[in-house]
Amino acid sequence: MKTIDLRSDTITVPTPEMRRAMAEAEVGDDVYREDPTVNRLEAEAAALLKKEAALFVPSGTMGNQLAIMTHCRRGDEVLVDAGSHILHYEVAAAAVLTGAQLCPVRGLHDTGGVQEVGKYVRPAGDDHIPPTTLLCLENTHNRMGGTVMDSAATRSLLQVARSYGLKVHLDGARIFNAAVSLGCDPADLAEGLDSVMFCLSKGLSAPVGSLLLGSGEFIRRARKNRKLLGGGMRQAGVLAAAGLEALKMRHRLAEDHANARLLARGLAQIPGIAIDLETVQTNIVVMDVGGTGHDAASFLALLAARGVKAGNFGGGRVRMVTHKDVGDRQIQEVVDILSRLLSKGE
Repeated sequence: MKTIDLRSDTITVPTPEMRRAMAEAEVGDDVYREDPTVNRLEAEAAALLKKEAALFVPSGTMGNQLAIMTHCRRGDEVLVDAGSHILHYEVAAAAVLTGAQLCPVRGLHDTGGVQEVGKYVRPAGDDHIPPTTLLCLENTHNRMGGTVMDSAATRSLLQVARSYGLKVHLDGARIFNAAVSLGCDPADLAEGLDSVMFCLSKGLSAPVGSLLLGSGEFIRRARKNRKLLGGGMRQAGVLAAAGLEALKMRHRLAEDHANARLLARGLAQIPGIAIDLETVQTNIVVMDVGGTGHDAASFLALLAARGVKAGNFGGGRVRMVTHKDVGDRQIQEVVDILSRLLSKGE
């Protein structure tokens, strides 16, 4: 039985072009800034998002945490969306590595987020409270089902952040999904922001790696912090070569979005499964399976027994993520499996 793996777009495997580029990559010691392939990747990424400089890092989590570490001091407070990846899935790294406190803000990703920010900002100068210095956004938003934030919403949040003297970082792990969904230049979604991180190893299918972008001075300091965290990767051009190929794949993300809509429409017709189709804007489909008589864990076990893998999103919710290694025929197969499964009352 062949497995259909929809747990995440992180499970994508490198393309033949990536493997060939990795095998043939020109390399040097990146800690000395002498790896030409890494230098090229960083330059192309910076140009693509119209930032002064970029830094190649092993993971999105490291990129986000380097941003926090570089923007903040020990004892600072960072505003994040209450459902953000930085808050839920990065192992309290801001507290451990930077000594910064995360403050969750409900609705930051929604239209009302602009009004919410000012309620949470705490000024410097009071010895009893941590000063708020950084606002972190997320686009696309993972826990909200891959929903997007357009450039107008980003600019509004940036404007209110500036009124309080805050720096702004974007966790743009899937920023190219957002740009494809909105039909805009990805640089539009990063305009004016102090730093941006995006991943190469999700829908873009590279085996490893992310980029952190910002001003030249910001990246200079982030580079030193990367070294502090053990992120100096030496002959990293072998990995960066795959990243250069990954950047060429950003336009095919529309296929993943189409498959996510196909999946969501099919699943929404199955009794017991609840999906808000308006939230299926990119490649993530989140469903509530409570009406099937199963909790998420038992529902996933039934799927796994039939060769389908998905993710437990908590609270009776299951996540499926489309990617290049699952085509439309396999998507329809998943719908058919679930339809048969639930019609039998299993």
